[in-house]
Amino acid sequence: MENLLKHSTDSFKPIIFYKSSKEDVLKIQNLKDNAEILFEIDVYDRQLKDLFISRFPSLETNEEQFLDFIGSINSEKPMEEMGAWVFYPWRKTIVHLLDREEFVEVRTNRNKQKISQQEQEILSTKTVGIIGLSVGQSVAITIAMERGCGRLKLADYDSLDLSNLNRLRAGVFSLGLPKVILAAREIAEIDPYIDVEIFSEGINSSNYEDFLVGTSKLDLLIEVCDNFEVKIESRLRARALRIPVIMETNDRGMLDVERFDQNPSMSIFHGLAGDITVESLKTLDKNSKMALLMNIVNAKDLSERMKISLPEVGKSLKSWPQLASEVVLGGGVTAWASRKLLLQHPIESGRYYVDLERILSVNSIQ
Repeated sequence: MENLLKHSTDSFKPIIFYKSSKEDVLKIQNLKDNAEILFEIDVYDRQLKDLFISRFPSLETNEEQFLDFIGSINSEKPMEEMGAWVFYPWRKTIVHLLDREEFVEVRTNRNKQKISQQEQEILSTKTVGIIGLSVGQSVAITIAMERGCGRLKLADYDSLDLSNLNRLRAGVFSLGLPKVILAAREIAEIDPYIDVEIFSEGINSSNYEDFLVGTSKLDLLIEVCDNFEVKIESRLRARALRIPVIMETNDRGMLDVERFDQNPSMSIFHGLAGDITVESLKTLDKNSKMALLMNIVNAKDLSERMKISLPEVGKSLKSWPQLASEVVLGGGVTAWASRKLLLQHPIESGRYYVDLERILSVNSIQ
């Protein structure tokens, strides 16, 4: 039992059972007997109807055809032996779901034809890494909802604080939970068949190789963390491996795209960081790092409210401000750009802005 659960307090991977297996039936019963399963959700018939309508939309109201459809796929098995039973240890809940292939078919049905079936299949082979799960949470969840990849690697060392709840999708019952587990759990509850790997200690020199390559090399790195050293080193390492990098700052909707896959000799941050190396980065003092960061983000192009805020960081402000609306917008923009890049649609290296103040406002402080 202990090996099966691996402590529900820090678990993030659902466990998949099949009631067609006597061994799995016993495991489920043991979990119930030990009060590890308190809730059971079974709306499998509704999912079957969704599958039927997805395949035959013109027959939506034809109940006879639906019953014939069920008969054609169940091989006379009892309904409870069809599909999978997915156990979520942190919720003490087991859910009856369609098998992987059918689940993905139905869940991505409303993507078509904005994402074609061929494109969806290509995306399912891709691995995306995200460093930073504050802004990155919105990015990860949006990519997962679209099924914009088949595997996600998530890295963040931090835990959820009350002050994070102005922009992170979470509730007060999750305070103290590692942000990376928070994101991984939400993805699992959306789609238990997406492969998620977490790096709860964050990114450092000892695990870059595992994160960027490991058993599945990244097809795309999304860097949205606060750590200056990680911003620099992750790009230098990604460039060496020809892994493209996307960054979203959620100030003025600024999106950075660096196509190291197309041009591995290009300077990081479009040359704004100079010829910095990992070794020279270690020699910089706090003021030098801040000056370089301001150069990288083009401080003169920050929003007016961000310019007002930055001098107050560490004085009257805990950290630089971030708003839920801007973080959610950034998640959508980044997921869109990621999809285009992974599908090899034209998206060039550069810095782009989705600045709502300028798009929608007339006389407003930026």
